[in-house]
Amino acid sequence: MSEIIDKTESFATDLLSNQLDRKYLYHNLKHTRRVVKSTKEIINSLDLKPEDIDALTLAAWLHDTGYTKGSDGHEEQSCAIASNFLESQGVKKDIIQSVQDIILATKRYHEPQNIKEEIIRDADASHFAKKSYMETCEFLREELSLLGIATYSQKEWLKANMTMLGKEHKYNTDYAKENWQAGKDKNLKKIKKEQKAEKEIAKKEAIKAKYKSESPDRGIQTLFRVTLKNHLTLSDIADTKANILLSVNAIIISVVLSNLIPKLDNPSNTYLIYPTVIFVTFSVISMVLAVLATRPNVTSGQFTKEDVKNKKVNLLFFGNFHKMKLQDYEWAIQELVKDKEYIYTSLTKDLYFLGLVLNRKYSILRVTYTIFIIGIIVSVISFALAFHYFSPERMM
Repeated sequence: MSEIIDKTESFATDLLSNQLDRKYLYHNLKHTRRVVKSTKEIINSLDLKPEDIDALTLAAWLHDTGYTKGSDGHEEQSCAIASNFLESQGVKKDIIQSVQDIILATKRYHEPQNIKEEIIRDADASHFAKKSYMETCEFLREELSLLGIATYSQKEWLKANMTMLGKEHKYNTDYAKENWQAGKDKNLKKIKKEQKAEKEIAKKEAIKAKYKSESPDRGIQTLFRVTLKNHLTLSDIADTKANILLSVNAIIISVVLSNLIPKLDNPSNTYLIYPTVIFVTFSVISMVLAVLATRPNVTSGQFTKEDVKNKKVNLLFFGNFHKMKLQDYEWAIQELVKDKEYIYTSLTKDLYFLGLVLNRKYSILRVTYTIFIIGIIVSVISFALAFHYFSPERMM
């Protein structure tokens, strides 16, 4: 019989190597060899009849050859392949029938009826006890996906494995219980641990999603950030323009005071008094307006708890809290961050009052530049008229 077993091994190896779809990442020659090895381990621990040993060994080699015909009804296909091959080799019909019965016993929900069926079922599930179980079952998961049979998420796959190892499967033979049950229990603990880790990750993702949904929308954040930045930039530009006017007019007045006014003591230069007064007046008015444009307006710097509770105070503007005690301001900020609506309201108020400040600055600056231009023109004209009509040379 050893010759038939050797031929069966060669036949199964050739069939699974050359005619099996490459998508079968789990149910392949490697799986078959493991089942054969596990079957022999159990057989060696028992005192079986030679014909039962032969039937088990043949069935182990041939039990998954039906996958070469497809996944549906592969056990029946394996029986047909085994029957045709063994008949061609002159194997007795009772052995062939025993091989077929053993192969059919590998169906998922089959309850074993005798020791041979118990052996093949335990051997077919020996990988449940292996250290490489998690890696091996990943091949099965991918195989199912590639064949279009089922697609599992990580969470669903862990649950399916938990059900299989924890509730559905059990070892039948004493050898499997003594040698493989402990390894299976360890793998069951690994699955539980991974399930727990997966739940923690899912919990964190749920919290993150909840926080994201409750947090301000990115578009709203960008709106306030860009608009506030633009307002501050415009405020800086206004201050720069006011400083330019202050500097120019300060230089003008310095030149007038140092060079022109001392000459007015001379009676011959009295005709320059009015143009000089006009010139200085317009310069002084321009400086005053420039100062007013940049002059800060600070409010009382205090608020009450009722103002915070009623959302009447803008806590983001220093002018509203600069006289407050630190602990009072900390309390107010804590109240602010608890209420998303209050945050939006405060940002809106900050934006609105910045706009009012900008309007005031640019309105004053517009008047200031207008006065400065008019002053320059009027002063130049007045000096020209004074030189033309009232200079001593013209009066002679």
